[in-house]
Amino acid sequence: MRGFDAEFRDLDHYIRVITDRIWEGRRFDDIRRYYSDDCVVETPSSVSIGVAPVIDGTRATLVAFPDRRLLAEDVIVSGDAEGGFLSSHRILSPMTHAGPGAFGPASGKGVLARTIADCVCINNRIVHEWLVRDQAAIARQIGLHERELAQRWINERAERGGHAKPAMPAAPAPYVSFVDPGELAQNYAALYQRLWSQADLSQLPASCHEQVIVATPGGQTVLGVPALAGFWTSVTASFSDARFEIEHLVANERAGRATSIAMRWRVRATHAGAGRYGAPSGQAVEVLGISHADIEHGRIVREWVLMDDVATWMQVLKPEN
Repeated sequence: MRGFDAEFRDLDHYIRVITDRIWEGRRFDDIRRYYSDDCVVETPSSVSIGVAPVIDGTRATLVAFPDRRLLAEDVIVSGDAEGGFLSSHRILSPMTHAGPGAFGPASGKGVLARTIADCVCINNRIVHEWLVRDQAAIARQIGLHERELAQRWINERAERGGHAKPAMPAAPAPYVSFVDPGELAQNYAALYQRLWSQADLSQLPASCHEQVIVATPGGQTVLGVPALAGFWTSVTASFSDARFEIEHLVANERAGRATSIAMRWRVRATHAGAGRYGAPSGQAVEVLGISHADIEHGRIVREWVLMDDVATWMQVLKPEN
């Protein structure tokens, strides 16, 4: 961990400690300590530049969800001190919607939602981040459909002057995104390629344990290959001409545990079919996703598929320019 404070044993330890200090400890000043001044953060619906939006976003989240916790489920790592590290950090957040904010006036409802954050870490700081949160899970638990929340956010953006999402700048040198050439990682990527580009579900039985457990958007969990196939059918039926791209891929082999895979991916497609996102709109849609999977004996036994269905609905519903 050259370039990092001596207290940090490895990247896993670094990410867990600084997350605990900022969120659990409410040490907002530490954001300036652990994020670079020009850090870029991309979510499925936004791009922000600079540390100030990170601080403002943290404070706003805690106004709406003052008891929010960030419970680390896993940190899947890649990289090194020479080229920069990347942590893919899966987080489960219990919280109460007790204040006003992006999700509307306080509902008083308890919420449990998952986030995965991919962070490029160089010299003791996060310098680039991709963050996907299950916003649909939050919407559903406070009494909204994700389509309703998407329309509300579209209307709010219109009042502020537009809907466009800025382009995501490239990560700073020397970081180069890692794509693992190993068999397990490549097989996992190939499965997604077939799912998205060909809507081909034929590899699911061979790739997954028959009782596979998969967390899907909206805070839903599916059990078994037939249910997982149903989920993917509802998603891929919505789109045509899907172009699937891998942005980051790594498998971590850890003694006494399943091999864990993290993959960040992006799909560009046309909303041309009836499926998960309603009647076809003809809109161009971009889906930024991050998936984690545990692999045992070459098959997926647990998986977490993070997509922001609210962001997708916003693209489906957005007015024509």
